[in-house]
Amino acid sequence: MTDNVTNDDAARRAGPRFGVWANVYGTWASAHHPDDPVDASWRRNLNLIQQAENLGYESTLVAQHLINPFSHDWEQLETWTAVAALAASTTKIELIAAIKPLLFHPVVLAKQAATIEEISRGRLSLNVVNAWYKPEIERAGIAFPEHDDRYAYGAEWLLVVRRLLAGEVVEHHGKFFDIDGYQLSPTGLYRERPQIYVGGESDRARDLVADQGDVWFINGQPIDSVRELIGSVAARPRHGDPVRYGLAAFVVARPTAAEAQAELDRHWELNRLDEEYTASIIAGADEKAVMFQTFAKYPAIGTNGGTAAGLVGSYDEVADRIVEFHNAGIETFMLQFQPFEAEMERFAGEVIPRVRERIGSAELQVSAS
Repeated sequence: MTDNVTNDDAARRAGPRFGVWANVYGTWASAHHPDDPVDASWRRNLNLIQQAENLGYESTLVAQHLINPFSHDWEQLETWTAVAALAASTTKIELIAAIKPLLFHPVVLAKQAATIEEISRGRLSLNVVNAWYKPEIERAGIAFPEHDDRYAYGAEWLLVVRRLLAGEVVEHHGKFFDIDGYQLSPTGLYRERPQIYVGGESDRARDLVADQGDVWFINGQPIDSVRELIGSVAARPRHGDPVRYGLAAFVVARPTAAEAQAELDRHWELNRLDEEYTASIIAGADEKAVMFQTFAKYPAIGTNGGTAAGLVGSYDEVADRIVEFHNAGIETFMLQFQPFEAEMERFAGEVIPRVRERIGSAELQVSAS
């Protein structure tokens, strides 16, 4: 029988991929968890990402802030220096470095990225996020444009970066940048250029990923909402390969659903102790950032939607939900835990094998047909 599966379907069958958020804030849930002290140190993050690589995780996302949005007194790991060091300290894991275009000139950032791409032997990716936390921008004396203006700036910025990373001689005279015959070397040692992830859920974010991105990071939320978001981007005009999709999620997995619910209840109790930190984020956030409207609809443990993705339950239930998201189009699951290291190991040992078993069984059924 002829296999009429599309390239998108084939890509989904090849996955899913699992990644972890580097602990750049020191915690992704409560600051009051007794077994997970707030610690954003380089040493902790190095050990965490090396452990993740050894456990078989395929990717890590190193989010970008210069000051910690939970509290300016807390530690905050800097993304690009850390990713350069991780490139030399790991061997397999994809290193996704977040970048706010307002903070780096595109020529400078492209050169940094090209160097990290060489150090990592082709494992760097960029996650373009157009900023939502105003204090780290404004207190540095940098203008914080309106939402749509930030995306216009980011789109032009990314166009320059993409072309430089592809080794082109860039002649660009736009609204924001004047680039006069610039070329970087070396580039293209391992592939044409690093992968481009795009975050954000506004229409402008969707336009940006359809126009220039390779992968769209979706914040954790129920699967029906995720399907709608994927459909919205998939329907946009696109040149080249189809957009791929990633999902942020916070995992609470236990042997039984009752145990998982008890652990989730404990997280909510601890979360109530963090009200001052939550208030700090809300006070500094751009009120036009669509993701905060999503978060208001789906309260959750963790950042970027966290438990709203529904990866809470028994090992089998969580595995089933991952497969459901995967069948809807999610390729990469970028995960948070607390306490991070112990729960990351639990997930690798208990949930990932169950997902692989389910995906493998589905592949056999397709082949048999």
